[in-house]
Amino acid sequence: MATSPLPSDRPIAELTVRGVLLGGLITLLFTAANVYLGLKVGLTFATSIPAAVISMAILRYLPGATILENNIVQTVASAAGTLAAIIFVLPGLVMIGWWQGFPYLTTAAITAFGGILGVMFSVPLRRALVVDTPLPYPEGRAAAEVLKIGAGSREGAAESARGLWMIVWSAVTSAAFAILTQTRLATAEAALWFRAGGGATGIAGGLSFALIGAGHLVGLSVGMAMLAGIVIGWWILLPILTAAAPMAGADVATWAGTVFRSDVRFFGAGVIGVAAIWTLFRIIGPVVRGIRSAIDASAAKRGGAAIAVGERDLPIGLVGLVAVGMLLPIGILLWTVIRGGPLAGSEVALIGGALAFILVIGLVIAAVCGYMAGLIGASNSPVSGIGILSVLAASLMLVGLFGRGTPPETTQALVAYALIVTGIVFGVATISNDNLQDLKTGQLVGATPWKQQVALVFGVIFGSIVVPPVLNLLGSTLGFVGMPGAGPNALAAPQAALISALAKGVLGGDLNWAMIGYGALAGAAIILVDELLGRAGKLRLPPLGVGLGVYLPMAVTLPVVLGAVIGAFYDRWARRQSDPEAAERMGVLAATGMIVGESLWGVGFAGIVYATGSDAPLAIVGPEFETAALIGGTLLFLVLVALLYRYARRQVAA
Repeated sequence: MATSPLPSDRPIAELTVRGVLLGGLITLLFTAANVYLGLKVGLTFATSIPAAVISMAILRYLPGATILENNIVQTVASAAGTLAAIIFVLPGLVMIGWWQGFPYLTTAAITAFGGILGVMFSVPLRRALVVDTPLPYPEGRAAAEVLKIGAGSREGAAESARGLWMIVWSAVTSAAFAILTQTRLATAEAALWFRAGGGATGIAGGLSFALIGAGHLVGLSVGMAMLAGIVIGWWILLPILTAAAPMAGADVATWAGTVFRSDVRFFGAGVIGVAAIWTLFRIIGPVVRGIRSAIDASAAKRGGAAIAVGERDLPIGLVGLVAVGMLLPIGILLWTVIRGGPLAGSEVALIGGALAFILVIGLVIAAVCGYMAGLIGASNSPVSGIGILSVLAASLMLVGLFGRGTPPETTQALVAYALIVTGIVFGVATISNDNLQDLKTGQLVGATPWKQQVALVFGVIFGSIVVPPVLNLLGSTLGFVGMPGAGPNALAAPQAALISALAKGVLGGDLNWAMIGYGALAGAAIILVDELLGRAGKLRLPPLGVGLGVYLPMAVTLPVVLGAVIGAFYDRWARRQSDPEAAERMGVLAATGMIVGESLWGVGFAGIVYATGSDAPLAIVGPEFETAALIGGTLLFLVLVALLYRYARRQVAA
């Protein structure tokens, strides 16, 4: 049952026009930030807590504001912000040459249709995964505490103001250092590649506040899992594979990078796939019970029974009607993709198979992502790994319909179709990954579930409006690694590159199944180790975290590991304070500001590149300054990180 800190016998402002509009305005910032961060490093951040802080800072000056209205604001902004994870799939359509840019209506439709299905699919999951469950929902609980304090007293208002300043200073510092790296006075990344026996490996790290902040939020367990993935993928597997595939005339960096892209990351995909399947098996029972509970509640309401405010979901009949009704616009969207192209004439089989796939796999994915968000938080949940499973399944479905050995133009069209279907399913994944976290926040502050679920739909719509133009700006200015004309500032878009490569490999018949299989075996072993550690009461190593450590570039994952260690030391200090929860929240806000500042600067930098036509419009020194930039930049980076955490501790003391 929901616990409400407010009386339930009087009307309280909750789902208001100004709350929805304020959530939409915050969406503009956080969605753009998440699009950039996801394309750059393959990670996105949960926006619930910063949205709640900003909402409180604004609404407290307006008459009649309530904790429940603040909750609606963070629900809208959080849903829209997390929907930006669709960029883990859609850039693949540009990478394979199917799209030259991001057509607005098509991109928005893919994003919106999947997101709305995600909201509908997660309604019956709320009972199983939010109410009747011991899952901790770390970000949902933290957001609820922020909202409670902000609504409580003058001291609470003061704390929300301090929290807002913490975000501001962290964001300003993060953005300022990112600007400094663009001047080349400080290096953005340091790497050392070397031979290891007959093979090659290296060590690389980025000086990125966004990655340090992400590490703090994912926590020590996930950080250590990613470190284990680095060790397995980069320092064990890569030397072995490079020794078996020498490249005459290539430098060590090129040699190692080529083998990593062709072999190691597929090993990581195998680890992620097995880990996601394992998660599904663990939650089938609770999901079935949750759906039955939702049906029983609807029947009781029709019979005149009184339903507590905290149990009032959208009617299950309406949920089913909307979910099935969404199939019509999705079918029309898929028809527009097929018509007049190499796949014309196969509309019935393609659209029918895709709609069945979206319904069945979408519900499964909603359950998996919701469970993982409850276990380790929305920031850590494996939506990219789910995308990998989805594109493999979609591609295999198309192989079953068309076989292999099709003409090149037909194969390209099939790959594009697989990516679009995966994009819709991925919208389901991203929203279910986030909105159960939001519904947990609502449960803890006494919100009405159906009003939050309506707010989530608004968030999906806002996010769908914002994502296409940001993608177009970044794609036309910076570009993506591997696409024609990409410059030195091209965005890696690692998940999109991997997912499109998987689709091409399955449909073209040349997928590296051997490395995926070895990765799957390793994933099974990692699951066993993780379970044994759990039973022994030791620090666990989430298998999905290990998989990420294997297939993401080390320059991305190593700073995340460092951030996780720094965050663990900060939390250890926070737990010794008189109000440990408030102290830990201040650390979360510091980490969030680091991510927001650098990410928003990235979007602004894309605009500068577009306006100037230069890939390095702010550079003021040349290659001769590289050594000084490396040493000085590293020292400055570490000092600034230390100062931000010191400021957070001072804010706690205040």
